[in-house]
Amino acid sequence: MPIPSTQVSPTTTSAAGPQTSYRAALIVVTTLFFMWGFVTVLNDVLVPHLKSIFDLNYTRVMFIQFAFFSAYFIFSIPSAKLIDTIGYKKTMVVGLFTMGLGALLFIPAASVPSYPLFLGALMVLAAGITALQVAANPYVAVLGPPETASSRLNLAQAFNSLGTTIGPYLGGLLILTAVPQSMDVVRQMSTDALQVYRIHEASSVKLPYLIIGLALFVLGLLIALFKLPAMPGAELHKGDPASKKSLWVYRHLVLGAGAIFVYVGAEVAIGSFLINYFSQPDIGDLSAVVAARYVAYYWGGAMVGRFIGSAILQKVRTGTVLGIAAAAAALLVCVSMLSTGHIAMWSIIFVGFFNSVMFPSIFALGIAELGPRTGDGSGLLVMAIVGGAIIPVVQGAIADGIGIHHAFLLPVVCYLYIVYYAFRGSRPVVPA
Repeated sequence: MPIPSTQVSPTTTSAAGPQTSYRAALIVVTTLFFMWGFVTVLNDVLVPHLKSIFDLNYTRVMFIQFAFFSAYFIFSIPSAKLIDTIGYKKTMVVGLFTMGLGALLFIPAASVPSYPLFLGALMVLAAGITALQVAANPYVAVLGPPETASSRLNLAQAFNSLGTTIGPYLGGLLILTAVPQSMDVVRQMSTDALQVYRIHEASSVKLPYLIIGLALFVLGLLIALFKLPAMPGAELHKGDPASKKSLWVYRHLVLGAGAIFVYVGAEVAIGSFLINYFSQPDIGDLSAVVAARYVAYYWGGAMVGRFIGSAILQKVRTGTVLGIAAAAAALLVCVSMLSTGHIAMWSIIFVGFFNSVMFPSIFALGIAELGPRTGDGSGLLVMAIVGGAIIPVVQGAIADGIGIHHAFLLPVVCYLYIVYYAFRGSRPVVPA
């Protein structure tokens, strides 16, 4: 499927030269996909952990995801403008350093401890991830032949899923270390005893986020020193006629932003509720630590699916693969809502497998034929990741009203929109 029609291939080197250069660049940039996947999925561990520490209901605890994903809405367009100013590589470096700062801010947030400070640290962390997403996704898409762009993005996103698979397991071991007190016991504590309890429980996040912060700074330095190929055909330059054309005239881009919004919202909402969902007596009756291990299967399914999807997309049209995957995901969520026990557990876990191809496929379809507006189009698509902030909060409110089991109706609606986008809304309509 076509992506930007202005692919740039070096003409001053041999035919093998650019391929080797592109392959090395793809390997380096793929490490960024792993890192932001690992860091993002730790939110699924923070949700039950901070819910217990601060005695939060489902609506309030979902502000973890709201704070994190609202950063995409705030910082995506500035990140796209940053690409126009300093290029893809330097934007990636800025993103990594910002992520590192956000990770280190978890240490003072845990020392107080303060729920608002945790939310602030998450927003800084997410601002850095936003810059990485805006730069790295389109960079991978244009780093080679247009017809295999979707396949490349799925391959890179597979390593993102590797991070999201490892994250819940390690996060459960490192963060969910103590056995939390029951809420009845916590509510009866004196003010001083409650503060001591919260400091003790919150301290478990310090070491993991310190290590993450330092690793991000090191990775930023390594990327700064690595020579990534320039992609001038996918960058907007001063005086370019394309700059006068509004992004909103690209129908497939605008509808793609809607698809990204509902996809990320559905994926994050499901992942955020899994630990609490699996802890329900009629679902899995599992402890938080054991449930966190099952969350790894949800994200692991996405990893396996992306490796498989990368191969399938070499042969099958992107829209077809995306539509089938979205329909299957909607069906599995319905099965989980209408059942209990292991059937409810494993049907919702298998949604992760069909989630796998959605983000990279929607992204590739959305930025098709944007040429020098690729960076700006990427900014719009990444801004739509704010769905991960809004939809989990809405689902939290639904869960508080009708129970966690049937609150998954919201993701079903999201997946049905993606089915529409895959088969109809993704057809490129590029104005003259």
